[in-house]
Amino acid sequence: MGPPTGPQRQFPSGAAYAEALQHTQLCFQHPELKGARTELTRLGLPRAVSGAFASVFSLTSAVSGQRYAVKCFTRHVPDQEQRYEAISSRLALLDPAGLSQPWKLGFEYLPDAVRVGTDRYPVLKMDWIEAVTLSAWLDTHHADRSAVSGLADRFEALTRDLSAHGIAHGDLQHGNLLVAGDGTFRLVDYDGMYVPALAGLGGTERGHRNYQSPLRGNDDFGAELDRFSAWVIFLSLKAVAADPALWNRLHEPSGEFLLLTEEDFKSPAGSTGLQTLLAHADRAVSDLAEQVRSMAFQPLELLPPLARAVPGPRAATTATATPPPAGAAAPGTGGLPGWMTGRLAEQPAPAPAAPPAPASPDGFHNRTALDVVVAVLWPLALIATVLLPLAGLPTAFPRLLAPLTLAAVASAFARSRRTEWARSRAELATLTKQLAQIEDPAKADAKLRKERSRFEAAETDRQAAYPRAQDRLKAQYHAALQEVEKRKTREQREIAKKIDGLLEERRRALAKALADNQSAYVQDQLARRQVSQSPPHGIGPRLAGRLAAQGIRTAADFTGYRTVQNSSYNSTGAVLVRPGGRHTSVHGIGEAKAAALVAWRQKAVAAAVARQPTALTAPEQQSVEQHIAHRRARLTTRRTAVESEADTARTQAKKRLDEGREQLARENTAAGDRARRQRQEFSRRTAEIQRSGALHETLTTAVEAARSRQSGLTYARYVRFLYGGR
Repeated sequence: MGPPTGPQRQFPSGAAYAEALQHTQLCFQHPELKGARTELTRLGLPRAVSGAFASVFSLTSAVSGQRYAVKCFTRHVPDQEQRYEAISSRLALLDPAGLSQPWKLGFEYLPDAVRVGTDRYPVLKMDWIEAVTLSAWLDTHHADRSAVSGLADRFEALTRDLSAHGIAHGDLQHGNLLVAGDGTFRLVDYDGMYVPALAGLGGTERGHRNYQSPLRGNDDFGAELDRFSAWVIFLSLKAVAADPALWNRLHEPSGEFLLLTEEDFKSPAGSTGLQTLLAHADRAVSDLAEQVRSMAFQPLELLPPLARAVPGPRAATTATATPPPAGAAAPGTGGLPGWMTGRLAEQPAPAPAAPPAPASPDGFHNRTALDVVVAVLWPLALIATVLLPLAGLPTAFPRLLAPLTLAAVASAFARSRRTEWARSRAELATLTKQLAQIEDPAKADAKLRKERSRFEAAETDRQAAYPRAQDRLKAQYHAALQEVEKRKTREQREIAKKIDGLLEERRRALAKALADNQSAYVQDQLARRQVSQSPPHGIGPRLAGRLAAQGIRTAADFTGYRTVQNSSYNSTGAVLVRPGGRHTSVHGIGEAKAAALVAWRQKAVAAAVARQPTALTAPEQQSVEQHIAHRRARLTTRRTAVESEADTARTQAKKRLDEGREQLARENTAAGDRARRQRQEFSRRTAEIQRSGALHETLTTAVEAARSRQSGLTYARYVRFLYGGR
């Protein structure tokens, strides 16, 4: 679509126009529209038929009583006034007498014609026509095969009118083709029309999607715009004419199409409508459907126009030509089926293969000297064969036939030297060689159909695999999200459990710190209790010295005693147990004195325990609290990190999904492009087979004719020629 020449103006909605048209005396200035009577709905509001770019109202002039269709625009159209002026000027040049039917609609572009609110907007004033849409007409008349066939011919004539004057409607479809009571067409909605004066501008619309080529783009705007949609409509009409049941089978009530939809053109292999027409028993329908299928993947400028489909008066040709053999394609038709011959505009004829050799004249003509000699030789041979036995010469039977054999060999040699025989053999050899170089069209067509069938099956599988691959990516994405959520929940549960356990951990830490303080205090008090200063009962200075010599000076230096058997004296002794569990034997310390030492130590322990601290100091408690707070902070940070890690994992999963989808889309687009090119190649090969089919048929006929002529140059015919002259 071409770029606008200025800022896009905002237009009213259809409802705003309807409100304004309740008072045509105020909103219009044009004399034919001012005070006009508007067709109303049951609610008393102006009835509007709304489209993509405009709303159309029916108004009857209060001045002339003429009824008009007034189009009020709801969207900006680039260069709108320039376009309608160019279209109006071009259509005004068309002589109604030179058109196939009165399809042209009178209209007038009125700038600033209607007031809505405080602003004025343009309208298109069009003649009102009494007609029904093409789809509505088919709803009523599809069973009348003759009427539908005639309508198809009139549609072809309409497209011929447009093509002859370099015009393209731009949106040929059932709603813009109206059928009048006399069965002729009326063409409406010229918003997207192309005329030569608009060359260089962009299009304003792409046409109804169910009638347009998949390859039509925003930049396509020229005389070839209607070619694909024309073939689609022509196919639909001819198919219904051949088989009226197709209308109820493929058309939907109130459907925005005739027989085929956008999906039929984009995905022919999975198409119900197109496949039905391709497989139809009527060859005309199936061939035309095949033609449309091949066109769906060709650029618009390469499509042939729908021309001369209906026999009618033509300018007399200035030269006559020998008609082609029955069943052969006429030159310029590209080998199309016979029923389609004449429906395509003349195309340059393909370069022919080497022409066959000139035909040989029938039979032998003009005897040569060699022929005369052979003619004389036969009677002489017969005479010799008769006279030899009569002369009494002893001659064996084989030798008796020697003269006749010589005459026969001479005749065969003379026949082989005849120019008619040489030309016939050369002609047949040349034609046979040329025919052998051309593949049998039937076999080539069968091979191509098989290849295309395999391709379409593979393409159907590929197209079906694409959504499955998308589903797999989506399933992998959801599985990844579930795993992320599961892992996050598990870690958060563990962290919450640890946070909940901090109170118990605090209690245990405080208790341990107090117990450690109390143990340290008791040990300190025991270390202060010297054995020598306050010895227990029975421990004098000498034993105290012995204990000190062994490292036992305070109550902290031992924890108890163990009895041991003294083997030397067959008595029981004792050893003191040190804090590390090591045993120390002190001379003079037996079981009784060891027990006294332990009792003395226990009293010291009891005295220390009685005086030990019962609570932690503030700094000691603060140290424990700080440790617990640090633990809580670390767990809280980890809990936040778990959520952040989950977000990162979800983002990565989404990224993998997006990248996978983009990769799939790229691969699908590339595969679609390859499929489109392959279909174009199939179409090219189809056209080539059609062209070679005509040549194959011509050569086959020529070979048969050459063989027939050669059959007139037999040995017997040559002998008869020797004496009869022919």
